Amino acid sequence: MPKIAFLAAASVAAILPTGASAQALPGAVIAVVDLQRVSTDCTACKAANTALQGQVTALRSREQALGGPLETERKSIQAAVDALKGKDPDAALQARIRAFQTKQQQGSQELQKQQAQIERNQAYVSQQISSKLGPIYQQVLQRHNANILLEQGATLAAGSALDVTNEVLAALNTALPTVATTAPAAPAQQQPQGR
Repeated sequence: MPKIAFLAAASVAAILPTGASAQALPGAVIAVVDLQRVSTDCTACKAANTALQGQVTALRSREQALGGPLETERKSIQAAVDALKGKDPDAALQARIRAFQTKQQQGSQELQKQQAQIERNQAYVSQQISSKLGPIYQQVLQRHNANILLEQGATLAAGSALDVTNEVLAALNTALPTVATTAPAAPAQQQPQGR
């Protein structure tokens, strides 16, 4: 039995590659970039953040503009309902309640649509920046003969000589002087055609 185990081990060893024939990996040459700083300090990023913040502010203003009159109307309707002391509202009050509900629903839909547009705009800005950063990373790696680029936040500590943030920032400012802050219209969803 030991002879069979020895032959099996020998045949497996002959099939598997040995460590000497495996390809050796190059030594790691690492560079570090502070993406937080890049995303806040690049020229296009600053302008985009200002524009996006303006869109958020406009949404909050619209929310208040819609909410104030709706709240006043809600209180008025509630007072009228309370005055009935449990009786059914007349046709005029029922019409007011339906009109209020319609306005409330329309306002909510408007705000949701505007919020969704802001989210698409934010994603579009990020997409434009990311598409430029990929090639910049490769150029920086080549310039420094590095084979790994790490985000500073993903490291516990790194020497300042490894930091390439300024290069990445300068290259991004050159490659992307501005970004569009309004996403293209979403493609219309096609309705299935009936027969």
